Amino acid sequence: MTNQLYFRFVRLPILARILVIAALMIFLFGSAIHFIEPKNFPTVFDGVWWAIITASTVGYGDYYPVSTAGRLTAMFLLLVGTGFLSSYFIHLSAATVTKQNAYTEGRVGFKGSGHIIIIGWNERSRTIIRSLIKSESVVLVDDTLGSNPIREGNVHFIRGRANKDETLLNARISTARKVIITSDQNLDELQADMNTILTLLAIKGLNPDIRCIAEIQTSEQINNARRAGADELIPANALTSAVLMNSIASADVVDPLLDLLGELNGKRLTYIEAETTLMDKKFEEASSFLLRERNIILIGIKRGDDIIVNPTRNIKIKFDDQLLSISSG
Repeated sequence: MTNQLYFRFVRLPILARILVIAALMIFLFGSAIHFIEPKNFPTVFDGVWWAIITASTVGYGDYYPVSTAGRLTAMFLLLVGTGFLSSYFIHLSAATVTKQNAYTEGRVGFKGSGHIIIIGWNERSRTIIRSLIKSESVVLVDDTLGSNPIREGNVHFIRGRANKDETLLNARISTARKVIITSDQNLDELQADMNTILTLLAIKGLNPDIRCIAEIQTSEQINNARRAGADELIPANALTSAVLMNSIASADVVDPLLDLLGELNGKRLTYIEAETTLMDKKFEEASSFLLRERNIILIGIKRGDDIIVNPTRNIKIKFDDQLLSISSG
């Protein structure tokens, strides 16, 4: 029985062990001074109070020994008990600093749920996080950063490779709401896409139902990314090319396409299904109806593989058409 208690005590964290020893010493010295000088220390509690105050070197002076034996007890308490209390507070401070450093350096797992995981640190992810932190809990996963680059808000940093199960489990992939994978700009395009696909496979292997939005560099890897489980793909180079071509075609000093993308922050550019009430209506009529009734701006029509932006006013909405629109949320 004694050996079992000893081994249980040894297995305790060092902070807990020091606290237990200090508490026992305070109780023993408090009890001893009560029996040595019962008039000055009427109860054991009075003795324990005196022992705590003395060992912590505060010394209120409301209780103090007057006999030689009592003063020797106080001296021994100061020599031994103060050391244990000091060690406790030193280890407590060190443990606090160590824990804080572990959080900052991304070595502590996330405990929440319903969060958004963003993989990869770059200017794009910085912008996304800045937009989300006011309303969402965000977990940033990256293996190149030494510490959390965004200290304020609901941003939890996990350091590690996103294609490793351990990293994803630390990010609580099982309870996350959405994952955004940004392409690694430090790799060439094909390697970056392969890394994205490998990350998708790891994520879907642990949580098949989670929605994954992935940035892809090369068009030939789009199908592979979809096979790996991407729910939505962002063709980075295609977007860049579109901006450049629009800049060439536009005579404006400020690029209108960039202005549009900037103003979409907080709004949704999306496809909506053509409902029954819009069937056989002209595009102009459907656009006026959606703007008046739902505050939705109609931009174009997706018909099969064809996308018609700003179609002629007489074109009619057909069954299975998808309407390209901008909504407020």
